[in-house]
This record gives sequence, C-alpha cells and structure tokens, in this order.
Amino acid sequence: MHIALVTSTVLDQYAADHVANEDDLLIAYLRRQGLQITSVVWSDSSVAWESFDAVVLKSPWDYFDHPAAFHRWLDELDRRGVRVLNPTSVVRYNADKAYLLDLEAQGVAVVPSQLLKRGSQLQPATWFANGAEKVVLKPTVSGGAKDTFALTLTEAEAAAPQLQALLNEADFLVQPFVPQIQTTGEWSLIFFGGELSHTVLKTPKSGDFRVQHYLGGGIAAATAPAHIAAIAHRIVEQFAPGCLYARVDGVDAPDGGFWLMELELIEPFLYLESGGEAAYARYHAALLQLTR
Repeated sequence: MHIALVTSTVLDQYAADHVANEDDLLIAYLRRQGLQITSVVWSDSSVAWESFDAVVLKSPWDYFDHPAAFHRWLDELDRRGVRVLNPTSVVRYNADKAYLLDLEAQGVAVVPSQLLKRGSQLQPATWFANGAEKVVLKPTVSGGAKDTFALTLTEAEAAAPQLQALLNEADFLVQPFVPQIQTTGEWSLIFFGGELSHTVLKTPKSGDFRVQHYLGGGIAAATAPAHIAAIAHRIVEQFAPGCLYARVDGVDAPDGGFWLMELELIEPFLYLESGGEAAYARYHAALLQLTR
C-alpha cells in the first residue's frame, strides 16, 4: 500500500524546540509497520495523486492562505477518483469555522459565536452587549491564530480601521474571551477511527491567550473528565463519520459542561508523542481499517 502524507512548505514556521516533528515521527512509525509512505506537498502540481492508494491530510498548514487553490485541489482529487482521508466532503465543510454555528443549531454547546460577514460594517459595541469584558475576533478561514485578536471594547474601537480592513476581505467570528483557557486550559481530545485515543490539556504562556505550542503554549497529557469525553465522542460520531482522525478542542463551560471551540478535521496537530506508542498504534490501526 502506497500512501501520500500531505504536508506544506511552511512547517518550519510552526516548529518549536520543545516539540518534536510529528510528521517525521509518524512516517517513521508507519514505515516500520510495513507501509510505503511518501511526504507530499498538496500544492505541488507535478504529483500524480492517482498513483497513491490513499491520500492522508496531515499538515497542509498553509491551506487557509490559499483557500481557492486548496478547494480546486480537492476538486481535482475527486475528479481523479483519489481516496482522501479525511474525506473531501468533510474537509470542505470544516474549512470555514462558520460550521460552529451549524453545530450549535444542531444542539452542540459551542463557545457563543457571532458571524461577521465580509464587507459588513464594524460595530464593536454590539460585541459586548451580553456583558463580556473582552472578546476574541478570528477569521472563519484561518489557522495558527492568524489574524486573531483578544480585545476589550476600548482596544477594539482603537483598532477599528485595522479590523475593518480585515473584515472587508473575509468573514470573522466574534466570541467572548474565555478566561478558563488561562486558568484550567483548553482540552484537546484526539480520536482515530471514531474512538478516543488520548487527551492533552493546553495552556498559553503567561500573558497570552493563544495555546499553540509554537507560540510558547504548554502541552500536558491529561485524562478528560468522563462527561467531556462523552460529549466529544458524540460530536465526532455525528459530525466526523468515516474520518481517520478528529480533534475536539474545547473548554470547561461555566455551567459545568463543555464548550466546543473547534472540531479539527483537516490538519490538526495530533500530539502523538503525548499519547505515547499506543497513540501511533491506534492511528495505524484506524488507517488500515479505512483503507482495506
């Protein structure tokens, strides 16, 4: 079996000294299990994608910088009849964070989110109408905390020209700032083949709100409370059918429940090292199950 592990040309900018190169480790493990794995850049027009038995999206971490080209690439894979994991239909749905509003409409508890449509007039005062002291503003098509801001009303009004320029180019979400991220942290529950593999708790560096490891965030292996694991499992079961991998990111809700922040189905970092050898084995087993 010959598998393409899809990456990009920008991995170095997301590297951190304290975190190993997950792609290299995963490729080495899968090769030890007898699989033929080739690391391939999604935007490389010379690749014969139909020559692979399966194409697995792993780290195309610049897709949100080139969304139109990325969607054309997905269309081309479909045209050629290429087997893609995760499925292209799921990837397209997950590529715009407005999916959170759809999940909320179907009963999933998400961090309260307001959609700002591209070209609309910036109205910062309305973002704080429910009593929030600070909000987070992020593009609906983005990754790696790109163009993401945590703002008070005063800061939002001061930055209005910059923010309006960004809103003129893209849709954005506004969410209340969740202080739990800076105290208890953000949960990431990683699933392979629809089953929970391992969990980590991510925390930002002092004074920040972004938990990404390449921005100084911390990663700790952890066991999620049973109610959070159960909620995450239901989300994956309902919204990630047929997926090799899924990562459920969220925080403890004020009512003791769980707020979904993102359901990562395109190119999530999988924290395989935090899950140990068993996490690699679960990934391998799920991959075999889906490609037999």
